[in-house]
Amino acid sequence: MASEGDDELEVSNKQVILKIYVTGSPKESDMYVSSNGTLSLKVPEGTNGVVVKNLYMSCDPYVLIQLKKPDSNSSKPPILKMFKIQHTNVPLSYYTGILGMPGLTAYCGFHEVCSPKKGEHVFISAASGAVGQLVGQFAKLFGCSVFGSAGSKDKELVCLTRVGSLTNQHFFSKIFSNKVDLLKNKLNFDKAFNCKEEPDLDAALKRYFPEGIDIYFDNVGGKMLDVVLLNMRAHGHIAACGMISQCNLDKPEGVHNLMHLVLKHVNIEGFVTYVYVHLFPKFLDLVLPHIAEGKIVYVEHS
Repeated sequence: MASEGDDELEVSNKQVILKIYVTGSPKESDMYVSSNGTLSLKVPEGTNGVVVKNLYMSCDPYVLIQLKKPDSNSSKPPILKMFKIQHTNVPLSYYTGILGMPGLTAYCGFHEVCSPKKGEHVFISAASGAVGQLVGQFAKLFGCSVFGSAGSKDKELVCLTRVGSLTNQHFFSKIFSNKVDLLKNKLNFDKAFNCKEEPDLDAALKRYFPEGIDIYFDNVGGKMLDVVLLNMRAHGHIAACGMISQCNLDKPEGVHNLMHLVLKHVNIEGFVTYVYVHLFPKFLDLVLPHIAEGKIVYVEHS
């Protein structure tokens, strides 16, 4: 709703506001939706200001960190450089996912951190997530064998919210689907399994990787990382992208098999995406043709 007066345009401003900082898993009771505020759309004269309207938001696991009480001041500058979207032949929402931070994370994590070689065996945990699903497809296109694990058979996918459709009681759109089938039948993984159904993760990895793992893209950490260390091949690579299994724990789990990094000459490297922002044009040059040709698909729900 917009109203004009005194040469200034005001619009209603719907907000999702935290009541308290989140501890453990976020609950709907931790926040509320307010539609009472208004926002001026008048840009001060003589400035380079812009009016920003939120059309889409991506509900990524890292958002949980931003909902918790901060332990340090923000290091981000008050002004950030914007860029204009040039490629409009893809859904606009893709710029919150495959053409945004998740896509660049998957691209740089696989190609820059993992140093892949054709024919290698790649294992991805939380493989049906925003990043994992793309790592698997990049690896397949590169010529690797791709295996993925998921945390349950039936996944509650909470990927994308159309901001304009938020109601007071429903913050996120929820779609239910079978994760393992998604990985194998839509995302073209060679093998996929539900790690929660495996009573012995070490035995499961030895079954899927009898010759060992060349590349592990870690989105989970914890027990999965510890078991993967037992199954890495010599001179393998591990990209530490995230550790979602540790987010809600009061005491993070320790890793006990680190000696295998030494014995097998395994390289493990953590990374954050902003270090690779300069590769964004190169990333677009690779991924846009693949999207157009249907060689890469991206699963999102609204």
